[in-house]
Amino acid sequence: MKNIYKISAILLVSLTMVITSCKKDEQIIEGCTDITATNYQSLATSNDGSCIYAPAVEGCTDSTAINYNILANTDDGSCIAAILGCTDINAMNFNSLANFDDESCIFAYDIAQGVWNITSECEDLTITIPLIGDFDVPLADMFPETIEISGEGNGVVSMDINGNDVLADIANNGTVTIQDNQTISFDTGGFDPTGTIGMVEVDITGTGTIVSASNGDLFLNLAFSILSIPADADCEITFTK
Repeated sequence: MKNIYKISAILLVSLTMVITSCKKDEQIIEGCTDITATNYQSLATSNDGSCIYAPAVEGCTDSTAINYNILANTDDGSCIAAILGCTDINAMNFNSLANFDDESCIFAYDIAQGVWNITSECEDLTITIPLIGDFDVPLADMFPETIEISGEGNGVVSMDINGNDVLADIANNGTVTIQDNQTISFDTGGFDPTGTIGMVEVDITGTGTIVSASNGDLFLNLAFSILSIPADADCEITFTK
């Protein structure tokens, strides 16, 4: 029985010596243990006072802000939230509140160009020709079903109306204004059974709007003379694509 106690005592002493030896052999790694330091060492177990801290760089630290500063490490409250929109003052959809251009700008001069389908509605006009009689003038017939608008530069476009080039100015907001001294030719053969009137030069004036890339309108006044008899009428032209 005494031998058992002696063996137990020897084992206990031996185990204590092994544990003590392991503690003595545990490696201490000195270095900077502060994770906020620029020279932080993840393997260090003991801080040796060597930590180095970057100087404060104030600025906007929000990466979604338009004035985000990638070098800033201290937010100074200067962040400006992005407001998306068209920032070009010359565009139809210019947004004065936008501070970040989203490439959505629409320019009236650009979208006005191309081939348009048109619908013409003109007020009724009847002329009286002495010794011949009264004739209804189908003014809407002088307009084709489609017209092509081409850019001439500097906000000026040309509208091809049955081979007649009519010039118009287009403002940034889409307003269309027919230039002075624009005329189109009108063949009266469709309503003159005598064939004596022939081609008539029509002075065209008016304004309209390019509303979008797919629709617009023009309000025109047509003035002309048939056999020295003056006449004029208004027409509304609707554009679609």
